[in-house]
Formats: sequence, C-alpha cells, structure tokens
Amino acid sequence: MKEINFGTDGWRAVLDKDFTVENTKKVINGIGNYIYKESGYNKKIIVGYDPRNKADEFAKFIAETLYQSGFNVLLSEKIVATPVIAYSALNLNAYAVMVTASHNPPEYLGIKFIPPYGGPAEDFMTKEIVNSLEKKLENNGHKGSLEIVSFEEDYINHIKKIIDIKKIKEAEIKINYDGHHGAAASLFKRILDENRINAVYQNMERDINFGGNLPDPKEKYLTYLKELCKKNGKIGLSNDGDGDRFGVFDENGIFISANDIICMLLEHLIKNKKLSGMLAKTVGASSMLDLFAKKNNTEVIETPVGFKWLGEAMRKNDVIIAGEESGGLSIKGHIPEKDGILANLLIMEMLAYENKPLFELHNIFLSELNRKFYNDRIDLKLDMKEKQDEIINLFKTCTEIGEYQIVKKNELDGLKIYLNDGSTILIRKSGTEPLLRIYLETDKEEKTKVLENSVKQLI
Repeated sequence: MKEINFGTDGWRAVLDKDFTVENTKKVINGIGNYIYKESGYNKKIIVGYDPRNKADEFAKFIAETLYQSGFNVLLSEKIVATPVIAYSALNLNAYAVMVTASHNPPEYLGIKFIPPYGGPAEDFMTKEIVNSLEKKLENNGHKGSLEIVSFEEDYINHIKKIIDIKKIKEAEIKINYDGHHGAAASLFKRILDENRINAVYQNMERDINFGGNLPDPKEKYLTYLKELCKKNGKIGLSNDGDGDRFGVFDENGIFISANDIICMLLEHLIKNKKLSGMLAKTVGASSMLDLFAKKNNTEVIETPVGFKWLGEAMRKNDVIIAGEESGGLSIKGHIPEKDGILANLLIMEMLAYENKPLFELHNIFLSELNRKFYNDRIDLKLDMKEKQDEIINLFKTCTEIGEYQIVKKNELDGLKIYLNDGSTILIRKSGTEPLLRIYLETDKEEKTKVLENSVKQLI
C-alpha cells in the first residue's frame, strides 16, 4: 500500500487498490479532526463528487461518517463540478470535501479538501491532516445533520455577476462543446440553454471510462472536437473530468494553448472589463506571460506549480488573472481555485466584446509578441523518489545543455534552467502522479526537438 499524501491538489490513488474504504476513513479522520480543531461544529461541511466510478458511493460514505461524528453535512444531490463546490464553500463559509481525481486516468479516485476561502488547502493544513490519519474521529456529543442539496443555482447567479452573458447572447457566439463525459457538461449546457446561446454538444453523458480517453482537455484527447471545428467553422471548448480545466480550438480546428489564452484574457480583462492588478503564473507557465504582462504594464507574481500556490497569491494580492500552463485559471472577483466553466465563458465574452473570430484575435496576439514560443513536455514514469532526485541533481551540476550555456537556475519548484538563447527547461516532480515532468520552451520548433534529445541523452 502506498503512503497517503496530499499532492499539489489533493490525495489521489488507484480505486480498489489504494483508494479503499479503509484509507478513505483515515483521510476523513484527518480532515474531521482538523475541522473540529479549527472550528468545532460551527461550520458546515459540503461533500461533492464527480462522475468517476464509485465517486458517488464514497461521497455518501464520507457524508455519513462526518454526520455520525457530529458535523452538519451538505451532500450534493448529483454529480457536480469542483469549482461549484469551491464557490459553495466560500459562499456558505463552509469546509468542503470533493471526491474526484480531476484529469487523472479513469482508474483513479481522489479527495480534495477545500477550506472556507474556496480554494485548495495550504500545505500546513494538509500536513496536519496527514499527521492525524490514525487519530480516530470521535463524536463529542454533538448531534449532527445530513442534508441533500443542489449547489448549482448560487454558482450560476454568481457567474452572471462576473460574466456578461447578455453580451454573449447578443453577439450570437456559437460554439462546439465537448463535455468529455465530465462533471461540467450538464451545468455548462444549462447556462447556455437558459440564455438561449446555441452550441453543438458531444460526449455529454456520464461514462466512468471517459470514452476511453484521459479526461484531460488536451489536443490529443479531443480529436473529434478538432475535426468538428474544421467542419462547421465554430470554436471548440471542453473541460476535464471535474470541470476545473479547459481546452480550446479556434474556428479552423487549431488548438490554442492555455498560455496564449491566459495572455489574451489578461488583455480582455484590462481593456474591456477595466480591471487592474497583477498576473499570477506558475513557474511552469510560458515566459510569454512575462513578456505580455510587461507589454500591458502588469506586474507578475511567479509561484510553484499547482493552483494552490496561485490561489494563495490571489488571496494575498490584487490579482487580475491567475493561470497555469495545464489549463487552469481564475480571475478577480471569483474563487481562488481554477474554473474551466468560467474559462469557457470568458473566452466567449472576449469574442463578444472584440467582435472578431478567435483565429483572428489569436493571430493579432501572436503578431504583437514579436517572438514565437514552442513548448513540449517529457513525462518520465519513476516510482522511486530517489531516482527523481538523482535526475534533478544531475541537472543542478550542469553548466550547459547540448550547445547552449546555462545562464541562470531557479529552484522555486524543482529546477528551472535558463539558457543563453532564451530557452528554458523546468524539471520537477508531479504532485499527483509517479512522474518526473520536464518542460521545454524555445523560439523554434526544431530547436525544441534538438533540446529534447540533449535532455534525454543527459538522463
């Protein structure tokens, strides 16, 4: 059995192997004891779940366990997206437990713990939870309650305050949407349907195997959506398994990276929504964001990889938009948690304000950069932490990679290497899977391949 740990975004494990009733009870022991120490029985606990296999069963088990322990529990009446649960925690000043493994393979299940500020738990919280896994959760004589609740209505009302839905409708923005068999599908359709916004939908029904793909809105898992955009000339939007990430294609079926979208939305929020403040980005995000923020006279906050760090930056600073390269973002006035539903609506709102197709807006953005950015990522499956450390330490001793000299090193999260031609390499451990991730960024596609080969030779 693997040790129970909370990574960058909760505890995840293979269902029926390490994600078991016994281990879940331990995690709830830790969460319940932490909540009782901090708030007693004064705050409610929300429990939600995504479409994964047995997620609903585990959510009911968790809700019942917390209720029997004296807490007042609100259990979602149906499958629900993580950002909806996060907003509900903030809105109701409650703690939340979300049963999800986000974009991980279908055989995984997991638990996210969300404090009342509506974002990922901080490190000190999860460490305290892990330290009390074996401490039995006692009922201290308080009579708890268990209520079945829908959380969608309040979330939708909040979204309407920060997104100009009316403008999207009037602009007659038309889209293709791939629900990816995920938690966001029915809610996103409801928002559009209630406002009579047209869309072509696919993969909207629940499927615990996510159609045989990873529930991750990357280009390689959205081939049908790509072809549909080419065919009907509409943009394509998608979300991951629990609705906190997004993916987007333009009208020609060209996938637009999260890095590009974050920059474009930053300009939209400044220009059209008149927002001011900073840009928060992870060390894994493109240098493009720094360049574009400078162009817009916007200060940049850089954090380790993981939205918990961006969420903390949002709570402590005046941030317009926070984003990461893996397809997560949030904005000022919203929760300090990534939200793929919000991201989709923001893209549609941007198109409504600009009255231009997405491919044209993207081309304008690229021409303004005056530099190209090509990104790639190598994922090395390494179960042993020692082997991961060995590879990172190998790169720490290097003074050059292939024909390029190393001019700077950043150890904010793993190791980020800056080369003399402006290229960067980030080597870090995944916080959710047994992987060592290596991110590469250059100004030429062929250079990326050369650099990738140099890195592989070193390893």
